[in-house]
Amino acid sequence: MRKSDGNNTSAPYIFTLYIAGASPNSSRAMYNLKAFFDKHLKNDYELQIIDVYQQPQIVKSVDIIAMPLLIKQFPLPRRRFIGTMSDNTKLLESLNLEQ
Repeated sequence: MRKSDGNNTSAPYIFTLYIAGASPNSSRAMYNLKAFFDKHLKNDYELQIIDVYQQPQIVKSVDIIAMPLLIKQFPLPRRRFIGTMSDNTKLLESLNLEQ
């Protein structure tokens, strides 16, 4: 999923979300992230969603220990978030965004 406002050719925030199929926690994480990104990042992000059931080889290459797992790829430093992404305060602080 790529959001772009038409003015930027690249997104300043790049994320990868690893989910486990259509589990309730995976669905909640996707819903919560969409709401969070729409509110705080507007169109300035890129989100790739990877279902590890469809791509099981990913688990070892990414060192996934729990899911859902969100990895902020860019800007650095790289950060990992585990869970349903319902703690907006933690996400805001970790991403250095103002409330």
